Amino acid sequence: MRSTSDWARKPDGGWVRAEVQKTRGLNLNHNHTLKHVFKGAATTVITQLATEPLHQDYQRLITAGTKPNLAKLTLARRIAAIALSMAKSKEKYDPTKHRKQG
Repeated sequence: MRSTSDWARKPDGGWVRAEVQKTRGLNLNHNHTLKHVFKGAATTVITQLATEPLHQDYQRLITAGTKPNLAKLTLARRIAAIALSMAKSKEKYDPTKHRKQG
């Protein structure tokens, strides 16, 4: 992340580099292929699977005021978490198990 306001005034009137907000999420050595797979899966859910619980979660985020790109990222992260859980437990996908109650 870049910013043009990375300088702060010291009490004596001089300038010093300010504490810069760190990048959140993936670091530079993340797995590009998996990132594209999960974001593609999120796009598929958003555009083609309107009856799925994950699509309903996406719509809930949008109506709550979340920006569409951040809602898509949240959906991709949920899909990744579900995939990891399924791989660890060796279970089939159960949409009702991963829905948020509320």
